[in-house]
Amino acid sequence: MRAATRRRYGGPEVVEIRDVPTPSPGSGEVLVRVHATTVNRTDCAYRSGRPWINRVVCGWPRPRVQILGSEYAGTVAALGKGVTRWAEGERVFGFVDGRPGAHAELLVVAADGLIAPVPAGMEVEAAAPAMEGAFYAHAFLRVTGLGRGHRALVHGATGTIGTALVQLLRAEGVEVTAVCDRRPTAHPDLLEELGAAHVIDLSEGTDLRSAGGGFDAVIDATGHLPFATGRPLLRPGGSYSSSELGRGGQNLGLAAIGPVTRRLGRRHVRFPYPSGDAALAAHVAELMTQGAYRPVVDRTHDFADLREAYAWVDTGRKVGSVVVRMPST
Repeated sequence: MRAATRRRYGGPEVVEIRDVPTPSPGSGEVLVRVHATTVNRTDCAYRSGRPWINRVVCGWPRPRVQILGSEYAGTVAALGKGVTRWAEGERVFGFVDGRPGAHAELLVVAADGLIAPVPAGMEVEAAAPAMEGAFYAHAFLRVTGLGRGHRALVHGATGTIGTALVQLLRAEGVEVTAVCDRRPTAHPDLLEELGAAHVIDLSEGTDLRSAGGGFDAVIDATGHLPFATGRPLLRPGGSYSSSELGRGGQNLGLAAIGPVTRRLGRRHVRFPYPSGDAALAAHVAELMTQGAYRPVVDRTHDFADLREAYAWVDTGRKVGSVVVRMPST
């Protein structure tokens, strides 16, 4: 089968499309024929080996697993031993955090992992960008405990995680203030349509102080807002969370003392350790069926142009997700 691989860490130029052995599902696994995949921040981190923690996961000094890709949508091609939940030909989508391989014509995934049926009436390709952003957004919801009546500020609201987070927070009854570097040119009202009650466009010369204060949570969805900047926006006892470790891993250290500062009623840091299973995947699919969540697509590339997709994601200017259409479709 054809797959996108990298034999060393680096920029988009290290990505090679080549023939690799066809995988087979083991016990408790499903073989998926990939119709569409995405390129996201997770993939770029695995490709580049940055930040350093990714090399702990992916291998040192060279990548241990060569096939890239973490998000997919397609059809079930074969079932491993003991799998009864899925059927051959069934349309599915999902995310394989920590186990790349989705940038390939065929992919093996855990039958009880982050995999869900494509909602009725939705094209398979449209479901490809649905799980990764929701997976990380859910980690923020879980760690902050936000719910109806709370107020949250989302910094980096136009990215994959940000657009998912705005929608998931809205579904929980949270009032969302969305912050972006610039409104999407082709769709300037996107964030309001996704559920943001207020939008701050930093390109207009507005700074974060215009958001006011008293937020129950300030969420940094891109890793560009340090705790020192977000802290004044929080109410006493409010929490800050970021999708990145922060300079020198400071967010982990601050989160470690978070329980103490929280008991003292002070503003504190919570780190959103992501985790998910079949129950989360089913929840994401249900939100999509209800119309409460839809993935936002920036652009679509053909598989042969995968390097271009990686280069665009590296710029940090995408809105939502970058989808890659596989040649088998």
